[in-house]
Amino acid sequence: MNNKVTSAPSNVLALLPLIAMLGFLVIGYGVFGLPIESLLLASAVVAAGVAWKMGFSWDDIQKAIIDRLAQTLPAVFILILVGGLIGSWMVGGTIPMLVYYGLKVISPEYLVLTSFLVTCMVSLCTGTSWGSAGTVGVALMGVAAGMDANLAAVAGAVVSGAYFGDKISPLSDSTNFAPVVAGTDLYSHIQHMLWTTIPAFILSALVFFFVGSSDVSADTPEKVISILANLEQLFSLNVFLILPPLLILWGAIRKLPTIPLMLAAIAIGVLNAVIFQGFSLQTALTAMISGFNASMFAGAGLGDVEIVKDVLTLVNRGGMTSMMGVVLLVFCAFSFAGTLALTGGLKVLVDTMAKGIKGTTSLIGATIVTTITVVCTTSDGKLALLIPSELFRDTYKKMKLDAKNLSRTIEDAGTIIEPLVPWTNAGVFMAATLGVSTLDYLPWAIQNYSAIFFAMIWAVTGIGIAQAKDHMKSAQPAAAM
Repeated sequence: MNNKVTSAPSNVLALLPLIAMLGFLVIGYGVFGLPIESLLLASAVVAAGVAWKMGFSWDDIQKAIIDRLAQTLPAVFILILVGGLIGSWMVGGTIPMLVYYGLKVISPEYLVLTSFLVTCMVSLCTGTSWGSAGTVGVALMGVAAGMDANLAAVAGAVVSGAYFGDKISPLSDSTNFAPVVAGTDLYSHIQHMLWTTIPAFILSALVFFFVGSSDVSADTPEKVISILANLEQLFSLNVFLILPPLLILWGAIRKLPTIPLMLAAIAIGVLNAVIFQGFSLQTALTAMISGFNASMFAGAGLGDVEIVKDVLTLVNRGGMTSMMGVVLLVFCAFSFAGTLALTGGLKVLVDTMAKGIKGTTSLIGATIVTTITVVCTTSDGKLALLIPSELFRDTYKKMKLDAKNLSRTIEDAGTIIEPLVPWTNAGVFMAATLGVSTLDYLPWAIQNYSAIFFAMIWAVTGIGIAQAKDHMKSAQPAAAM
């Protein structure tokens, strides 16, 4: 027998799961460094306890969790395929080739600008901000040190470029995670991100061109030369290796189904590995599933080639299994979110916040403030995407705004703001990797913070704000009358 209550819970009871979650994350993760997944599961237990107290049965709770997870399964499958793309493109030579030609275009005279452009290209093609900064970013900092250039400016340009790709690359885990939690699809999210990303890119490039140029001319440093030579030794670089990313780009423009498109791009990457790189089919498929690693070169007859440390950092990644951590986070997060939906805690909190939300401008502003607050308090970029999405998703629906507005805003204020906060993992990593403190490179990380200003400009003007599709359909007959 189901004994669900019909009266609304008290505000304190409804908010208890949210209060517990924030407490677990701030203390458990922020202070003691406990795994986020375990803390989200503990939060789900609290939410389930509240739901049971309200009269919901275990079947009700289980169904709420299953329904929430079922909505995310296509996006979760895409997340897994992203790992397969990276692994197959690595073993096939596509990603190494893109890094190779990216480093070839470095101009010492315009070091800050070319540092930005090269890192943009590498991060866009690899989908990793940390990997881009840890490979070509380190090489570029070596160039800057050799030229006695402005290290803070170059570091800011590297961070800007690294997060340009992390923000819009279909290979980025955060770019895939944001539409999952916001309730939209990957390519709609990426296309909508261009409204804030491209103006920020143009502004950054202009500043780096006029302010960051140098009168110093220098030869390509030894560090870059060694990386280029090592990539030439390890991979057969040719025009056919560009086919997988071209296929993805063409499919995105044509709005083809994402999953078949990604499977085709993976297959081409595997074929490139066998045909051009000399790897066996078994090795290529292993790289697709488990990720590429340097030990695989021995099977291709390159076991005697010494691998440069920066190249080693670049190639050892990818694989479908590399995405299992993100998938686990999704499952744990939505176990909590599904249970929380029964308690009404989000509704209580959002109803309280909604009193100050009068339109699109205030809604996007509230989303930005909330996202940055989560970044600063939890020091975690994934939570900065998850929590505001859960808070504001229904509000965007009520205001007839497409979910891709929400996914874009949380990326603008979450993913790319994280490296600008000194105590976050991203901020610590970038400062340690590039050898420049977070606060020193922050003014030069123009791509990262300027997107927020463009987001607010579009919110005020209504430009680049997408209406919900069902709302637009219902409005068309009235407009025709």
